[in-house]
Amino acid sequence: MDYQEAASYWEKKDACARHMDSDSLLKEIEQFVLAHNTCALATGCREFIRCTPIEYNYARGKFWILSEGGLKFSALQENSNVCLAIYDPYTGFDKLGGLQVTGTAAMIEPWSDAYMSLLDYRKLPAESLRKLPNPLYLICITPTKFDFLWSGFKKLGYSTRQHLSLGK
Repeated sequence: MDYQEAASYWEKKDACARHMDSDSLLKEIEQFVLAHNTCALATGCREFIRCTPIEYNYARGKFWILSEGGLKFSALQENSNVCLAIYDPYTGFDKLGGLQVTGTAAMIEPWSDAYMSLLDYRKLPAESLRKLPNPLYLICITPTKFDFLWSGFKKLGYSTRQHLSLGK
């Protein structure tokens, strides 16, 4: 198996692809993100990896994830680099929709202004959550890169796979 050849497939294909301008691409990405609410969140450190299906909110250009806990936090403690995937069910090559987001995760302190802001955004009553035996943990993911495979790009005259890197 030639792993490097397989790994370079999209790089070679992208070399002659028609790319969308960054502002228009970001609008398409955000439209796709807002049309969904669940992702697969991948975390890892050393030999440990975890991929968690989980609900998200997208606001102010960031992903906000409330969680009761779980093994993903073992990895996040040592490695803030994450990847999440959002996708449509596969129904054929003419209806593809999948987005990979690479970014960095930060933990938001329970009951802080940012935490309370998300509760307000989600219309979750803080009084009820304060009664839980443990607070819900809030992960904020700041995207650094988007890889978007979407059949709709072809109808717009672009290659079906588009990339957007954001400055750190």
